[in-house]
Amino acid sequence: MREFMDYIQSAFYGATGWDRDNSYSTLNATSDALLHFPTPRGLRLTLSSLATPHFATAYQLGTVGVVDGSVSYLYSTVPLDYHAVAQSEKIPLHRLLQSYAPLSELERRNKTKGAHQDILAYGRLYLPTSMLEALWVKRISPTLQTQVSAVSDQTLRNGGTILGMVQYDRRRYGVEGLLSTDGGLLGVRGLYNFGGDVAGSTSPINAQVPGNGTTHEKDRIYGRFSTGGELYYGTLNKSGGMSLGVRFATLPSHKGTPLTATMTVNPLMGTLSWTYAVMAGRHCSLATNLDFNVYSYESAWSVGTELWRRKGDWSVNADVDGGTAQLSSVPTTPLPQRSFQAKLEWRVDEPLPSLDPPELLPEPKPHVAPELDASKLLPAPEPHVTSEPTAKPRTFQAKLDWRQNQEGEDEDLYSGVLKARLDHHWRIGLLWEGRIKSLLFSLGSGIDLRRPDSPFRTLGLEVQFSS
Repeated sequence: MREFMDYIQSAFYGATGWDRDNSYSTLNATSDALLHFPTPRGLRLTLSSLATPHFATAYQLGTVGVVDGSVSYLYSTVPLDYHAVAQSEKIPLHRLLQSYAPLSELERRNKTKGAHQDILAYGRLYLPTSMLEALWVKRISPTLQTQVSAVSDQTLRNGGTILGMVQYDRRRYGVEGLLSTDGGLLGVRGLYNFGGDVAGSTSPINAQVPGNGTTHEKDRIYGRFSTGGELYYGTLNKSGGMSLGVRFATLPSHKGTPLTATMTVNPLMGTLSWTYAVMAGRHCSLATNLDFNVYSYESAWSVGTELWRRKGDWSVNADVDGGTAQLSSVPTTPLPQRSFQAKLEWRVDEPLPSLDPPELLPEPKPHVAPELDASKLLPAPEPHVTSEPTAKPRTFQAKLDWRQNQEGEDEDLYSGVLKARLDHHWRIGLLWEGRIKSLLFSLGSGIDLRRPDSPFRTLGLEVQFSS
């Protein structure tokens, strides 16, 4: 399950207007979330809180053979309460647990307030190993950001490691510089975008088909191409590496099926990787991955899916039953079905002759005594006043995207999601995430079909509560 602190960190980037998708490190983020999601092990409980708009805490306790836990603290100079719903009973599950993440429009960043030296500080202490994690992020300008992360553990060489990063984002392209004390690593990576909203092409919503003068949505895919690479070198071990990649992803303005396709190449290792992710429906996402090595001719594949459960899908709806009982007294005429001969000849049956409606007798008029005036006894009818529909408040996601609510959009439409994956080693991963009252839970298992005697390799349950 996605941890609360990661959710709060995403709120910080959203509050400062930083686009995490415009980085080469997130090129395969969508497919990785669908194909490589972690499954819980043992029992783990987490209590989190956004104590103030600038400060958050999290306490975790788990048991996997031995009892362990962690304590986390986060501080931000930007108020995060507007960009994150901290209460576990109110967090939109679709925003918290969805694996398929569509790209955001680049033009939206112009509507976000500029950064004013915003800072995020995060620390986490693991018990009983006393391992310490730290993260420090600072926005220097709307296009420049620095990030320093560190890990202190006695099992690591030199007792720990520090990674520094400088990120430069210009919408059309993004560049990152890396420096790590682990092996004296130096690296640079970048991503370049073209097509779609970057080129300023017409959105399918406002596109017109020439020649007829009417507005229609073009039957074409509207998306953004991204290409990039990374190059790194270890000054201590005298070794290096590189990779190249390309991605195509549809934008929210696209009215067709959302999809994301990537290809990455590692020339030194001879590895080719292709991924494809698609939202087959509003409640279903699919992803596939294929790896091939040109030197050893070895290949690997994996498939994954995500199925969302709407509220009330597996329960009886009382409103529907009540509506059926009310309409039972109204006579309905079933639709005529095609005959067998008409189906063979691929045609429609001849229209049936219309039946004369039965003659309706006039309703008897009420008898009014001559000495009484009925108009004086009955009250005057009140004029019918049409009440204007009240405007529905915007959802949390609509506020972040600076738009109005979409049709059928709601804050809490779903009660859970089922995630599953299968790889070429016949290993299955199952994960069910949802909410019960004010508790978020994650129940998962790892199954190895090659070991029929003991197929369940891992089994765990995670429970989270936040306020």
